[in-house]
Amino acid sequence: MPSILDVAKRAGVAPTTAKRAINEPHLLAPATLERVRKAIEELGYEPDQVAGGLRRGRTRTLGLMVGNIIEPFFASLTRSVAREARARGYALMVADSEYDSSLELQNLRLFRGQRVSGLIIRSAFGSPNLDYLKQMQARGTYILEIDHFYPDSPFSYVMLDGRQCVFEGVRYLYELGHRRIATLGDYHPVLTPDERSRVFPEAMQAVGLSPNPAYQRVIERSEEAAYQLTLELMRLPEPPTALFSLTGSEAAGAFRALRELGLRIPQDVSLLTFDNYSWTSLVTPPLDVIEQPVEEMGRAAVEIVLDAVEHQTLDKVVRRRFPGRLIRRGSCAPPGG
Repeated sequence: MPSILDVAKRAGVAPTTAKRAINEPHLLAPATLERVRKAIEELGYEPDQVAGGLRRGRTRTLGLMVGNIIEPFFASLTRSVAREARARGYALMVADSEYDSSLELQNLRLFRGQRVSGLIIRSAFGSPNLDYLKQMQARGTYILEIDHFYPDSPFSYVMLDGRQCVFEGVRYLYELGHRRIATLGDYHPVLTPDERSRVFPEAMQAVGLSPNPAYQRVIERSEEAAYQLTLELMRLPEPPTALFSLTGSEAAGAFRALRELGLRIPQDVSLLTFDNYSWTSLVTPPLDVIEQPVEEMGRAAVEIVLDAVEHQTLDKVVRRRFPGRLIRRGSCAPPGG
């Protein structure tokens, strides 16, 4: 089996340069990096990442924990993170918590056992695993939360500006004339402590309204739960004239329920949702959405983590917010229009 010395000899570089091509490719000149990579390919050299990780105390691997791998948001995020990690010479391990903090803890133990250099995590709902994450960071794994973060979290994060988006969405519906506005799911400090549902009452107050208690339900953030909730809300004696879906998956459930009830969008009820999923532009009418810059968020997360890892600034805290973009397509209109 060829060694790193064989690679260095074939490429005409020093052994340290050959190692750097594997461990720190961004530090080499493009021509040098290309020669080493060509030698690696010709020789069929495969570095022992585990042994190298044991020597360094960490591997050239990042961990990514998403909320639900089948959701398009997390699929796009995973692709963005994987591409950026690969460009920096890192492998990626992916796990799915299903928004469950107990399952999250199981996955964290696996990541820790693999000595990942950094962890990008969409924190789950339920009992926080902050203490375990702090232990991981103390052992050399840089932690960054994405899309949602634990209250009082000491870690870096990359987030959508949820407050800006919810305020803009409520204002948009209000200016169309809606006064009976319902979100698909209410805030709960343990079960659903997401920022969007938490700031919704503030956004309503900003336009002189208050959430209707008859519309408030705590549900899991899923298509099926949103489907059932939409059926309940639209069967009320005084149903909402506008539904504000907090995720693209919820919007799918709401859309299905409205069709089942024979209600027209937007004539009978307006529907606004987060997430510019591909299907939202293909249905009739196409849905008004608040688009998240998923690709940019994924790239930023990897850059923050690897900059801290490679410069050994594991105590550095970086927090970035990204604006959403309201796209109007025709699923929202004045009530009764």
